[in-house]
Amino acid sequence: MTTSERLKSIRAARGAGYLVLIDPDKWPEEQLIEFAAHASASGADALLIGGSLLLCSSFDHLVRQIRKHVACPVIIFPGSSLQVSRHADAIFFLSLISGRNPTYLIGEQVKAAPLVKAFGVESISVGYMLIESGRVTSAEFMSNTRAIPRDKVDIAKATALAAQYLGMQMVYLEAGSGAPQSVPDEMIAGLNHYISLPIIVGGGISTPEEAQRKVMAGASFVVTGNVLEKERNHNLIAEFAQAIHQKSFEPR
Repeated sequence: MTTSERLKSIRAARGAGYLVLIDPDKWPEEQLIEFAAHASASGADALLIGGSLLLCSSFDHLVRQIRKHVACPVIIFPGSSLQVSRHADAIFFLSLISGRNPTYLIGEQVKAAPLVKAFGVESISVGYMLIESGRVTSAEFMSNTRAIPRDKVDIAKATALAAQYLGMQMVYLEAGSGAPQSVPDEMIAGLNHYISLPIIVGGGISTPEEAQRKVMAGASFVVTGNVLEKERNHNLIAEFAQAIHQKSFEPR
């Protein structure tokens, strides 16, 4: 079973999936591996590895070590063409469709494509959409693009529909790491009724209750990262997993 097929089966079985984002620049390697193992054991359906920057010099090695210690899929969430590893189960082949900077629409993708092919990594095409969150995010700054205003649901719908017609497999609505405001539920619901692609939602989701609201609005997968980076919050992973797995709270 491919990673894409596995994600689809998780969505079908659980109503929605839970993805935990690991930024390799945030912790020393030993702590990252320990956290990844804990996330996998606590209910995460897959791990995303990547970030807007890459300060560590051992990305490939880190992915390999994490892969050894987890049972769930390890998916690269790349900030650039430098973030590719033969040891991952898959890579989100992102195109920043909310922006108009050709570097992140197609430029980095052209540089990364031969590596992805050479390494034999499964590619999952994802339309990446930055959504206004109340402050300039790292992704917005590094990509030199503007986020879609949070009250412009029609722009988000049209952008996501373009991703669908271009043949992308998923769309990702991103408010940004540690965002003061997450993607509006109204925007998620609008896209859910307008496109047929699975919707990934991340950024600024700070409680299991908020994550559950994203699922109820129509998110197929919910991503958390920043909120879990403090060690005392690691135990939230199981609570997020239970809240996100929609069929676990459906009436019996």
